[in-house]
Amino acid sequence: MADRVAQHFRAEEAPFIESATGWIQQASDEYRPILTHFLNPRQQYILSTLVNRDSELKLAFNGGYETAEMKRAMIFPDYIDQKELDFELTLFEIDYPTKFTELEHGSIMGTVLGAGVDRDVLGDIITDGSRWQFYITADMSRYIATQIDHVGRIKVRLIQMDLDAHIEPLNAWEEESTTLSSTRLDNVVATGFHLSRHHAKELIEAGKIQLNWNDFGRPDYQLEHQDVISVRGFGRVRLTSVNGVTKKDKLRVTLAVLHK
Repeated sequence: MADRVAQHFRAEEAPFIESATGWIQQASDEYRPILTHFLNPRQQYILSTLVNRDSELKLAFNGGYETAEMKRAMIFPDYIDQKELDFELTLFEIDYPTKFTELEHGSIMGTVLGAGVDRDVLGDIITDGSRWQFYITADMSRYIATQIDHVGRIKVRLIQMDLDAHIEPLNAWEEESTTLSSTRLDNVVATGFHLSRHHAKELIEAGKIQLNWNDFGRPDYQLEHQDVISVRGFGRVRLTSVNGVTKKDKLRVTLAVLHK
């Protein structure tokens, strides 16, 4: 099945598709819920496409709050009430001297990953401008709480919070409908951040771009549904959907932009 499905996606996505089909098979064979680690939006889209092929299984996502980007997925038999599902999330708040210093998203992520955990056990890192919180899988929460007492040179303390005590993130995704000549990476970056195509290409070739959280350097790469591009110094842009073609053969698309 994995081989037949993989032909509809990119070659480099085959390992994830293999994992996803394994989760689906396990949920079907054992007739019980299967919980994944955190998935990025592109992975969520692929998993949704695969699960929708099985009429006896359902799929739910949870990243801790409504507009979360990174989410855990639960694949479960249709007899189970979704309200009973436990996504095994832990929310930490970072206690630090707010009057004397500032934290940054990148330094927090670097600290958590530097403690020896994989990227897929870490969910969203959010701020309201002064407070910072992050989500992590529950099974890693005790370990991470014992490992982190500094972010860079700043002394911090992790405080476990109730899941409903999350802050309202300061930054919000802004969606816009536009037209593109193609979904090339440099074209989407240029349009999303109102840059020249030349400037966008320079950023990509200078190694300042990540595609779905992986370093990437091909300006001509064709993006697909729910791809997320991170641009150092600018923010992130997501290709939310392709909505058809204009009379002049331009693509109608919806982009979501999160400014730094």
